[in-house]
Amino acid sequence: MKLWQKNINTDALIEAFTVGNDRELDLLLAPYDALASIAHVKMLASIHLLNESESNAIVKELQSIYHSALAGEFAITPSCEDVHSQIEFILTQRLGEMGKKVHSGRSRNDQVLVALKLYFRHELELIVQETKTLFDTLITLSDQYRDVLMPGYTHMQVAMVSSFGLWFGSFAESLADDLKIVHSSYQWTNLNPLGSAAGYGSSFPLNRTMTTQLLGFQDLHYNVINAQMSRGKTELAVSYGLAALATTLNKMAMDMCLYIGQDFKFISFPDHLTTGSSIMPHKKNPDVWELVRSHCNRVAALPGEISMMIHNLPAGYHRDFQLLKDVLMPRIQSLKSVLDMSNYMLQSISVNKDLIKQDKYQYLFSVERVNELVLQGVPFRDAYKQVGTEIESGKFTPNYNIAHTHEGSIGNPCIDEIKHQR
Repeated sequence: MKLWQKNINTDALIEAFTVGNDRELDLLLAPYDALASIAHVKMLASIHLLNESESNAIVKELQSIYHSALAGEFAITPSCEDVHSQIEFILTQRLGEMGKKVHSGRSRNDQVLVALKLYFRHELELIVQETKTLFDTLITLSDQYRDVLMPGYTHMQVAMVSSFGLWFGSFAESLADDLKIVHSSYQWTNLNPLGSAAGYGSSFPLNRTMTTQLLGFQDLHYNVINAQMSRGKTELAVSYGLAALATTLNKMAMDMCLYIGQDFKFISFPDHLTTGSSIMPHKKNPDVWELVRSHCNRVAALPGEISMMIHNLPAGYHRDFQLLKDVLMPRIQSLKSVLDMSNYMLQSISVNKDLIKQDKYQYLFSVERVNELVLQGVPFRDAYKQVGTEIESGKFTPNYNIAHTHEGSIGNPCIDEIKHQR
């Protein structure tokens, strides 16, 4: 069944190409299409396009479809090209002519768009929850290791003294920053397009405010053309939020891959959380973090990929938008798994508490020595030159007593302040 089907059968190759992966991806949209259809049916009854008994019967069947979709029992048959066709087919099978009335006052265009917005809204809420869980873990680690020193790097060179507390805390605060972008993305998903039909409204006296309230949207897309133009822009906005989180997680994963290595030995994980080599018995590979890194690279590429798909299209609906589901929906699921796995791994991380006393890290404290001389009244440039001479002559001796006090420093990492940003 196709919502647009007339009396002409589509060529099999054309159908396979145009349907693409819709049947598989639309299983994720099934509960949201059912919810949107319930709101639409109740609105149709309010404007007397359905009577009360018809509305109640259709809503009852849609509720059944909704629960079967949540239970993973909903399926899209080969005879239906997408979830929207399948749901209308089920309604018609169960209710006869009554089921055919459900599509009054809407197009598949706004039907798809409202289901996507409900799906994106729900998934962003889950991502925020999972990000919060990871944030809390990082805050706990930041506090636990606030006094354990480690090297800080610039240009991949040993630079200045840092701490594991600062390192863990930096990713926590970065996630809090990222959530501001996710929140902005959420605002795009929380606007109701239902009732815009194919992008030009309807001659039916639809009550769009009612469906907005029933579906819990913050507001509606008022201009019906703009409602349809939000297809693509909504996906792009969501991708920016996902990409921001992925950038933070990617950097954390890269650090983990480096710091677990034999040349660093900053951190370690239990053997059962790493993998081995087929020929090198000494190897402990950070496969999880390498996959996190690569998954995040793919997510971070989303804004560019989506931009290239939507930026040469005129106003109105185009089938190009269908492929946005192919690139965005799987990446949403992979980012959720990355958040979950990162948190799982961090529960078992160990840090090298004696790291900083190694001779190769003694020059981390050169800036500390320069600042000490400045506090004694030596001009900064003279102090800098004096310490440089000590290093060149091999006479530099590090002072391991760190006295940082300003906000966000080793001695004052502002853990409580960062905690309040989530």
